[in-house]
Amino acid sequence: MGRLFGTDGIRGVANADLPPELAFGVGRAAGSALAGAGTLFVLGRDTRISGPMLEAALAAGLCSVGASVELAGIIPTPAVAFLTRERAAACGVVISASHNPVEDNGIKFFGPDGFKLPDAVEETIEGLVDRDNLARPIGTAIGTVRTLPQAQERYLAHLTALAVGRLNGLKVVVDCAYGASVHVAPRLWEALGATVIPLHDEPDGARINVGCGSTHLEPLQQAVRAGGADLGFAHDGDADRVLAVDEHGEVVDGDALMGICALERHRRGQLPGGVVVATVMSNMGLERALDRAGIRLERTRVGDRYVLERMREIGAALGGEQSGHLIFLDHTTTGDGLVTAVEVINVIVRTGRRLSELRAAIPRFPQVLINIRVRNRDGAALDAEVTRAVAAAEALLASRGRILVRPSGTEPLVRVMVEAEHHEEAERIATEVAAVISRHHGVTP
Repeated sequence: MGRLFGTDGIRGVANADLPPELAFGVGRAAGSALAGAGTLFVLGRDTRISGPMLEAALAAGLCSVGASVELAGIIPTPAVAFLTRERAAACGVVISASHNPVEDNGIKFFGPDGFKLPDAVEETIEGLVDRDNLARPIGTAIGTVRTLPQAQERYLAHLTALAVGRLNGLKVVVDCAYGASVHVAPRLWEALGATVIPLHDEPDGARINVGCGSTHLEPLQQAVRAGGADLGFAHDGDADRVLAVDEHGEVVDGDALMGICALERHRRGQLPGGVVVATVMSNMGLERALDRAGIRLERTRVGDRYVLERMREIGAALGGEQSGHLIFLDHTTTGDGLVTAVEVINVIVRTGRRLSELRAAIPRFPQVLINIRVRNRDGAALDAEVTRAVAAAEALLASRGRILVRPSGTEPLVRVMVEAEHHEEAERIATEVAAVISRHHGVTP
């Protein structure tokens, strides 16, 4: 068996890379590693057609070693983290592949504190998956499965408590991506008094993320314009991220949302250390806007786990990624698209300004990204010729932009990202550096 856990749990094609037999084994392993007899696990999922199959297998595995399971049903990933804490459970488990296509699925674990399990614990679980000597209790020692009472209502109460005022007169479009937010996102805005226009809000596991949600914003943009809405939000399949559209139908990405919330929190003295944590991919415009306000932007490697790790290390309350995966550590333990949306609405309520006005305070430098397929991604990124080309580009850009060359974490690619004040300059420099990489290390199609 190869390594199961990646940077975000276990992922694979359901019933192929991730068959029910494996889910059953993972359940037995997790139950053995994290629990004793009668210990509680909270289990939630998104709408994927393979979800019930994997849910049943995983629950059976947990019960077979004496753990008990509460099923939260179709619910956002961050809701499982919240419910795990609230129920004082040993562990929370999510069956979802987030923004991936419908054929994929995954298994992700949260500890009793609501944070993702440490690598060492994941390694322990992985080491037990193929063991055939794990406990086999019988009779009343076998674990049980039941529905978690009012799972959605508990999570919605948590969300509505974060809102600073009623939204009467506000019209909100919400794109649920046929995913985990279908039951809770429209209800949230209705509960706060807004007029809601829901999109893709059916639990259709065959269409999750297909032409909709945070990876396809065109339907949301059209609906906001056609409906005369004040703004719109688009979630991904498991609702741990969100992107927005202003009243004109213009996109407001994760960097802008992060900046909007950071500036308002800093103004109110609610930004510990005056720092925001983002990745190396966040736009230079965000850094400029924060710097003008006296806020420091600290960058990490790409990946929400690295953002979260750094936030916890330095005591930051706000961090995230350009994709809309934002973390508000004073409210939640993981990225939560619904918490983010409430935080953005709170800024609108407090300031009385429209989203387009708030967005204007966060400039966006033109950004060009080129992927080059290579023979050795790490070697290409460290090559002397490539290093010289990058240094020349940095000298040319000076303080007017930046260049980032990094190997992909999952594919045989080197990614070249250039930001500059003008798109033409960013494109020219990115193309020149990409040509150097391709000439020395590229793979012919």
